[in-house]
This record gives sequence, structure tokens and C-alpha cells, in this order.
Amino acid sequence: MKLTDLFIAQLDRETPISRRVLQRVPEGKPEWKPHEKSAPLWYVAFLVASMPSWTAMVVLQDSLDLNPQDGSSRRPQPWKTLQELLRMLEESSARAREALAGTTEEHLMTNWRLVAAGHTVNESPRYVVIGDSFSHIAHHRAQLTTYLRLNDVPVPSVYGPTADERAF
Repeated sequence: MKLTDLFIAQLDRETPISRRVLQRVPEGKPEWKPHEKSAPLWYVAFLVASMPSWTAMVVLQDSLDLNPQDGSSRRPQPWKTLQELLRMLEESSARAREALAGTTEEHLMTNWRLVAAGHTVNESPRYVVIGDSFSHIAHHRAQLTTYLRLNDVPVPSVYGPTADERAF
């Protein structure tokens, strides 16, 4: 099996799980957070919806500077509706699928860099970064399910039943 096929299959498994979780995100509480040091609800939901597009970025760009020296910023704007959030997930997943379908195994073996203020923070083969991004999405999705629970929103099944959904 090619790496691209493996990653597309993983994307196809993970996107519906993210969709189930995002469909439960309550509107009207964008700034809610469980602790003052925590990210607001809108941002955690944004990460779950947009992170699949990171795969496309890793395939199509050689690096990402999180804090460019020119001071430019890519700060996301809060989403306004649940439909907007769900559309973001679909578009993000489609970009990832398209980038994976259009790349080669050889390209995935080349290095990609994460940079902060011009300094390399991490440099790894693209296939490693893409594989790690699936774990990163799962992390933020788990964070989001905790936010749901703390807002008395039923938590959907993710990899197995929850206290709210005993069956798939």
C-alpha cells in the first residue's frame, strides 16, 4: 500500500468522526472555556474543522512560520454558524484528499519545516508530519468532547460508545 492511500483511508475514517463531534458544538457560546488558560470553544472547534487542511499545507508548502519576522499573522476568525464550521471541515478534508492524490511517495519522503520567527522548531519528513497531524486532530477532538460534556451536550461516539451513545 502506498503512503498516499494509507493517509487517504485514514482521512476517510477520521472525517466522519470529526463531523459527529462538530455537529454537537453549541452555537451561542463561542467564548466559553473551562479555565482561563484554556482556548475558547470556537477556537477548539475551528482546529478540529480546519486541521485536515494541514495535510495539504505539508504537501504543497516547504514550511510554515508560525510567527513570521515581518509580523504578519494568520489569526483565524471565529466561525458564526454551525453550518459554517461543518463546511470548513468538508473543504479542509477535500483539500487534504486532493493534495494527497496529487503527490508522490518520493515527495512525502522530503523534509518539511515548522518555523517560529525564522527559527526551525521541527524538521521532519512530510509523511511523519502528516501522520502526526492525525494524532493532533484526535487530541483537539478529545478536547472538544470534554468541552461538550462540561456544557451538558451529549457526547457522540468517537472510537467507541460513550455514556450518551451506547451504540454506533
